[in-house]
Amino acid sequence: MTIEEKISEGEERFEKLRRTAGVYLAPALFIFLLLLPFEGLTPQAHRLLAIVGLVVVLWITEAIPIPLSALLGAALCVVLGVDEEKKVLSSFANPIIFLFMGSFMIARAMRIHGLDQRIAYYILSRKSLGRSDFGILLGVASLSFFVSMWISNTATAAMVFPITLGIISSLSETQSGSKNWAGFRTALMLIVAYAASIGGIATPVGTPPNLIGLGMIESILGKEISFFRWMLLALPLALVTLLLLLFYFRFMFKIGVQYQDSRPAVKTDQPGKWTRGQKNTLVAFLTAVALWIVPGIIAIFTGTSSEFYQAFNSHIPEAVAALIGASLLFILPVDWKRREFTLSWEQAVRIDWGTILLFGGGLTLGGLMFSTGLAGKIGSWVLFLTGVASLWGITLVAIALSVFISETTSNTASASMVVPVMIAVSESAGVSPLPPALGATLGASFGFMLPVSTPPNAIVYSSGLVPITKMIKAGILLDLMGIVVIWFGLRLLCPMMGLL
Repeated sequence: MTIEEKISEGEERFEKLRRTAGVYLAPALFIFLLLLPFEGLTPQAHRLLAIVGLVVVLWITEAIPIPLSALLGAALCVVLGVDEEKKVLSSFANPIIFLFMGSFMIARAMRIHGLDQRIAYYILSRKSLGRSDFGILLGVASLSFFVSMWISNTATAAMVFPITLGIISSLSETQSGSKNWAGFRTALMLIVAYAASIGGIATPVGTPPNLIGLGMIESILGKEISFFRWMLLALPLALVTLLLLLFYFRFMFKIGVQYQDSRPAVKTDQPGKWTRGQKNTLVAFLTAVALWIVPGIIAIFTGTSSEFYQAFNSHIPEAVAALIGASLLFILPVDWKRREFTLSWEQAVRIDWGTILLFGGGLTLGGLMFSTGLAGKIGSWVLFLTGVASLWGITLVAIALSVFISETTSNTASASMVVPVMIAVSESAGVSPLPPALGATLGASFGFMLPVSTPPNAIVYSSGLVPITKMIKAGILLDLMGIVVIWFGLRLLCPMMGLL
């Protein structure tokens, strides 16, 4: 779903200037970084640094289409010998790419058969939500936040995304003429992604970095943090961050608490009886959701180290669950006599391939930053420049570094890189490594600025309703708020819970 934006003459001039600047700035920065000597960097890491600089500028300025920027970065990694072709391009077949494909196909079927509209009608007809735009925003945020506590933030965004598109479509006829309509729908899209990422930190199974960090803390430090103990620590931080996000968006996007009641507008277009296509799509959707949720339910009763949990995760990971759900769309018929099924291949191939390619390119750069040692070197530079040596100074650096790296690579890669580095730094400084390790783990989920920062960002960016400049503007302050909340939260709760 893409909607053309009407922009003012001043905004049009700015957009033209931004893109033009990128045409010159990106190659200039690339050449500058390539020629500038860096001690301690391997030739591959040095060249990768120049490529990352080029790609990030192209992403920010949109001098060329953003998906093409990601492909260009991957191509340059091969041309300049950062790594061999098979390793560089293998990221485009990462399991998360197939999760995107499956969830996008389910979203496409929901759109075609009007299931998203039916769910949106149900949500907007609730008295507590339909009375104001802030109520709708709160409803979407709460749904995304709660679901993400039990399944990954990626799966959550894939689930809530089409529902929110349905809400936007339901309101568009009556609200599209209002002064703040464009800002409101952008806020709705962004809060799907942001609330999913924030909710993911609340439980150990909410997002992969949590399990990675807990695993490293147990294997390296020999300290085990239980499911319930993690929630005692992380859930308050997640709730505080969500509240700050809601009030931040309330003022950033000028979202009013008092708004005309949206329920009458929706009720004039009631969805009517369930169609066969809607029923089939709901079956496919709920199948994927059930397969996504089951690991979280298992973990509550048996823990994340149980054989049953490990077996289920290994045989039906999230990407496979999404593909199973999507496959049902091609199997369940809407008219068996005419051999018509819920989704045709012609309809399925119209998903947003640009976002899929964009995230594949992001995974490529992130993986290479780790394998070439560039990410580790960046961490060393940050510690050298800050000169921190105290426990809470190192913890602050750990959180900020993890958030920063998550902006340019996946949160999983960020946790894998930063957690062991900060444990080593803490031990060499003679302070407890547990708060810095926890800070790096939590900070890995807080990349909000770019479409490639986290899969939820990429999913909502595919809607066409989120200008990248708005995502960057909203994400910068939210990153800073997240860093502050995590740092203060750990400083308050770690001593109380004996995590020092």
